Amino acid sequence: MEFDTCPIIRCSKRNEKIYQEWFSIADSDGDGRLVGKDATNFLAMSNLPREDLKQVWAIADSKRQGFLGFKEFITAMQLVSLAQAGHALTSDSLNAEVDFENLQLPTMEGLDGLLVKKKRVAKWTPDHNETGSLSLSSRANWFSSSKSAKKVPSNYVTSIIDGLKKLYVKKLKPLEVTYHFSDFVSPLLENSDFDAKPMVMLLGQYSTGKTTFIKHLLRTSYPGAHIGPEPTTDRFVVIMNGPDERSVPGNTIAVQADMPFSGLSTFGTAFLSKFECSQMPHTLLENITFVDTPGVLSGEKQRTQRSYEFTGVTSWFAAKCDLILLLFDPHKLDISDEFKRVIASLQGHDDKIRVVLNKADQVDTQQLMRVYGALMWSLGKVLNTPEVSRVYIGSFNDRPINEDLTGPLGKELFEKEQDDLLTDLKNIPKKACDRRINEFVKRARAAKIHAYIISHLKKEMPAMMGKAKTQKRLIDNLENEFVKIQKEHHLPAGDFPNVEQFREVLSGYNIDKFEKLKPKLIQAVDDMLGYDIPELLKNFKNPYV
Repeated sequence: MEFDTCPIIRCSKRNEKIYQEWFSIADSDGDGRLVGKDATNFLAMSNLPREDLKQVWAIADSKRQGFLGFKEFITAMQLVSLAQAGHALTSDSLNAEVDFENLQLPTMEGLDGLLVKKKRVAKWTPDHNETGSLSLSSRANWFSSSKSAKKVPSNYVTSIIDGLKKLYVKKLKPLEVTYHFSDFVSPLLENSDFDAKPMVMLLGQYSTGKTTFIKHLLRTSYPGAHIGPEPTTDRFVVIMNGPDERSVPGNTIAVQADMPFSGLSTFGTAFLSKFECSQMPHTLLENITFVDTPGVLSGEKQRTQRSYEFTGVTSWFAAKCDLILLLFDPHKLDISDEFKRVIASLQGHDDKIRVVLNKADQVDTQQLMRVYGALMWSLGKVLNTPEVSRVYIGSFNDRPINEDLTGPLGKELFEKEQDDLLTDLKNIPKKACDRRINEFVKRARAAKIHAYIISHLKKEMPAMMGKAKTQKRLIDNLENEFVKIQKEHHLPAGDFPNVEQFREVLSGYNIDKFEKLKPKLIQAVDDMLGYDIPELLKNFKNPYV
C-alpha cells in the first residue's frame, strides 16, 4: 500500500502558468488564499451544480483549512474539469486513471472577459513563496507586538489557524501570563506552534522497531538513523522535511523561531544535547513530521538515571503530537517501570494513542494468539481507561512476511492490519486542522481551571501574619483545595491537573504573590469558547454546505 497523504498535483507547466494567472484574478486580496465570496464567485463560472461544487471544495480542501492555496486551487480546477467531462466526483477522483498532465482546462464562463479587463500579473515579493502564499515569517508578523511589525486590520483573518492565533494573543494568552500557566502546565504558544505540520511520535522499549518503522514508511533511512538489537537510538530525533539531508543539533533547533520546539529549552542543556532534527527532502515529510525516541529501558538499565526528565519530555511531545504509537515486540511484553511512567505521562491524550504489536511474523499463529492476550492484559493494568485500546498487528520492515511461521492466513491478517494503520496515518493531515482546534479548546479549559486554582490559593492566604504556615498547609492539603474549587465553580474533576506534579511546582512559588481572580479575563475566554470559535468555524466551513 502506497502512503500518499494527499492527491498528487499532476499538471503541465503550461497549465500551471495559466492556473497561476487565474488564481491571481480569483484572489482579490492577494494574500495567496482563496476564501469566501472570492472562491464561490470564481467557481460559479464553471456553471456546475451546487452539489458538484460542494464536492470540489471538500476534496480540494481535504485538510479543512477553510481556504484554497495555489496547490489546492489546481486540485479544484482539475476536479471541475473532471465534473464537466461527466466524471463522478469522489475522494478517489484524483487517484483515478486520468492523464492529469494533459487534462483539458475547465470551461469558466466570463473568465476571458476578466482576463482582458483585469490583466493582472502577480507581483511576488521576497515575503511570498513560489506558490503565492505568504511566508511563515510574514504571517508571524501579523500577530507580533513589535512596532516594526506589519499592521493588519483586527478583523483580517484568512484561515481557521490565523483566527486561532489572533484569539490566543487577544483572549487566552493574557489569562495564561497572569496566572503563570506556562510554568505549571505548558509553555506559551508561538506562531510556529500553530503552523507546524502534524507530528507522529513513536514510543517503545528498545529494539521494538521504532526506527525501522519510520524507515519502512519513508522507504529510505533518515540522516543519523542507526538500527540494531541493542539500544541504538539514544536521543529524541525529529524527522522533518528539508531542502537537503542533514542533522541539526538540538540547541540550534530550540532557538529557531520557525520551529515549534522552543518550549523544549525548559528541559535544559542536558536534554538538548540528546535532541536533534533530521531533515531530508521527502513527499511524506511535506505532510507529517515523525518523532523517534530513545528506547525505554528495562531491568538493571533503569538504575542508570537519565540526565534529563524523560517522562516530562514525552509529555511535552504528547501535547504537540497528533498521533502516538506505542510499539511492542512479541518477545518483550513486560512493561518496565520506566515504560509505565512514560505511559502515565500521556494522560489526557488517550485519543491519540495507538498500540502496534510489531515483528508479529516472528511467532506462529498459536503463539501470536497468546501474545496478543498477554499484551491486552498488560495494557489493561497500565492504561486506566474503560475502553479497549486499538492494537495493530504487523511486521513493519522491508522484509517479506515470514509465511513459514504465520501461514497464508497470518499473512493476509498482517496485510489488512498494516493497511488499517497506514490508513490511520494517511488521515492525519486531513484531520490536522480539527486537531488544532481540539487542542486549543482543551488548553483554554485547562487555563481557566488553572486560573481558578491560583486565585483560590491566593484568596486563602492571610493578609498579615502566618503566611508561611498557611502556604505549607495549602500545599500539603492540595487535594482538598482542588475539591473546594471544583464544587465552588462546578468544574469536572477529570479536568484538574495531577496533584503531585502541581504540588511540586507550587513549592517553588510564594503564593502570596499570586494574582486574585480577574473575572474579565475568565469572561474573555468564555466568550472565545462560546462565540468566537464557533463563529470562526462557521466562516471557514465548506461554503456550499
